[in-house]
Amino acid sequence: MPSTDRVSMRLTVESRAPGCPFCDIVAGKAPAQVVHEWSNAVAIVPLNPVTSGHLLVIPRLHVADFTVWPYVSATVMQHAAELAAADGRPMNLITSKGQEATQTVRHLHLHLVPRAEGDGLALPWDG
Repeated sequence: MPSTDRVSMRLTVESRAPGCPFCDIVAGKAPAQVVHEWSNAVAIVPLNPVTSGHLLVIPRLHVADFTVWPYVSATVMQHAAELAAADGRPMNLITSKGQEATQTVRHLHLHLVPRAEGDGLALPWDG
């Protein structure tokens, strides 16, 4: 299991996965609309936002999903929570692990999805 100290969050060449679109964004090799940056994460507008204000918060370090490196997941969650609190609207925070759970990019990412009554955005469950 990787170290959980803050030094481990530094971006290195080894922390990127070839062909990962989020690693390419972090490395400046792919375009993205960046709305906030931290030393260890970045918030971007997704290619197809589902609501106005929809953001993705991704670590600069390549981590496949939220179970691989809990410290990184917690740090990214903290950043997402800060953005959601500053926004103030009702919000879904969504992340997935595995294709069966709708994860399409194998790089940890948290969706911040602002919601409004009657917005018509359906989730696959109630309650």
